[in-house]
Amino acid sequence: MKIKSELSKIIESALINADINAEEIVISDATKPEFGDYQYNGVMKLAKQLKKNPREIATQVLAEIDTTGMISKVEVAGPGFINIWLNNEWLSEQTIAILDDTRVGVGQVEKAQKVVVDYSGPNMAKQMHVGHLRSSIIGDTLSTLLEFLGEEVIRQNHIGDWGTQFGMLIAYLEEQNTDGNTQELKDLEQFYKDAKVRFDESEDFANKAREYVVKIQGGDEHCLTLWQSFINASLGHCEDVYKKLNVNLTREDVRAESFYNDQLPQVIETLKEKGISRVSDGAECVFLEGSDVPIIIQKGDGGYLYATTDLAALNFRDKELNADRICYVVDARQAQHFKQVFSIAKQAGMVKDEVALEHIGFGTMMGQGGKPFKTREGGTPKLVDLLEEAVVRAKDAIKDRDVRSEEELDAVAKAIGIGAVKYADLSISRESNYIFNWDKMLSFEGNTSLYMQYAYARIQSILRKHNAEVTGSIIVADEVEHRLALMLLKFEDTLTKAAIEATPHTITSYLYDVVTVFMKFYELNPILRDDIDEATRNSRLQLATLTAAVIEKGLSILGIEVVEKI
Repeated sequence: MKIKSELSKIIESALINADINAEEIVISDATKPEFGDYQYNGVMKLAKQLKKNPREIATQVLAEIDTTGMISKVEVAGPGFINIWLNNEWLSEQTIAILDDTRVGVGQVEKAQKVVVDYSGPNMAKQMHVGHLRSSIIGDTLSTLLEFLGEEVIRQNHIGDWGTQFGMLIAYLEEQNTDGNTQELKDLEQFYKDAKVRFDESEDFANKAREYVVKIQGGDEHCLTLWQSFINASLGHCEDVYKKLNVNLTREDVRAESFYNDQLPQVIETLKEKGISRVSDGAECVFLEGSDVPIIIQKGDGGYLYATTDLAALNFRDKELNADRICYVVDARQAQHFKQVFSIAKQAGMVKDEVALEHIGFGTMMGQGGKPFKTREGGTPKLVDLLEEAVVRAKDAIKDRDVRSEEELDAVAKAIGIGAVKYADLSISRESNYIFNWDKMLSFEGNTSLYMQYAYARIQSILRKHNAEVTGSIIVADEVEHRLALMLLKFEDTLTKAAIEATPHTITSYLYDVVTVFMKFYELNPILRDDIDEATRNSRLQLATLTAAVIEKGLSILGIEVVEKI
């Protein structure tokens, strides 16, 4: 239900009837319950244009607002704000209408855009570490959200699989296992370290590694076979992590650096032809307006850089994938790089002017004390180890709460542990750094995944105790029921805002508000007590059922599972 859109139409009609022209009508959530459910704050701007007293204009508009349907009451507040309260009967009708809707009242876009979301981007030389967490889950949440809203999403996992280090790695792989068997690659970290030791210690090995780089680039069949063996093993490790994380990236979503290798000469040629690049100190460079520091796109020895590959990828996503919007979910520290690459791509016509290019930047996950997240030994923790520890800690947190089989306990611990890690990350404004804290993320209180899962499980417990079909209407009869019904109907507006702004924390904040209001509702409005009449009981059961549906759908968009019992 797009409530703000409907209210905008009502305000627009009132302005027309008041003979006032407004370019844009923006409806905001009220900051406090006593200010209504929503506010129209556009009168101040209109007052400047019309050179009139804002309260006078607000009173004039208020007199034209229709209060016979959706709106129950309006009032002028402050210097000229219009506070709006929604009608309880209207809320009742709208909530009951979406009870059996699998989309819980959320519509789809009228015209789907083709959106490319570039995320995760693991290094093929090492196992995924905690530094890959944020890109993987933010990117996947954004992709799932956009798909749910009806957009056509193309996931892209831009992996680094090309470059000088791979000559070293395949030379060492050949030494260890000439038949290309990947058994030796179980521990990628150790394999890389051992290969580097050989490279540093043996000049013959180092020369062979350098030769293999040339052979890979030249298409040598033997070297490419070894290279592919290494890439397959690396991707296998990534897929194990994606499965644990409930991230929807597959082998088909991989678009590696090597994919664009043949396109790099054309990138250079295009930039030369359009007069965008020029030679400086032997290298092909682009000098953007306002900067004296060049962006090198081809080194003097003919080698290419990240910017070259990123330009080729942008050109491919525009020309071949026909994207309308291209989102890069990459560390905020790369902001300058993407700003430059986007500018060059638009100047060179590699991307059409109307295509939206977005760097979805994010901050860093920190350890206690605000320092980089490290193991006790000082290294960067492997992501798979972090996730396994999350499940162990979750199991310990819930093992005494209910009698269940070991199999059930394991399944619930997995949902809670993985959910806790993901939710703790997604609930933070993505541009902010945050401190990783086990106790906080596995708490039954506060804005945590476990708090959401517990609320869902509590509702399921209520429904099991009722043990009968729930029928009848939803009757919004008091303030807390009004607030809960209104929150549930805000789901579509919330998801739309999160999709436009690429802000998963918009969804987590909304879910926290929903659960907080529901807990208040549960406290003040008994559901199964014997002295409650049937119509009231059924109404409250329906509200609880709808609340559970919204929680489940919201968490599923975040890639988090609900549990029936905790």
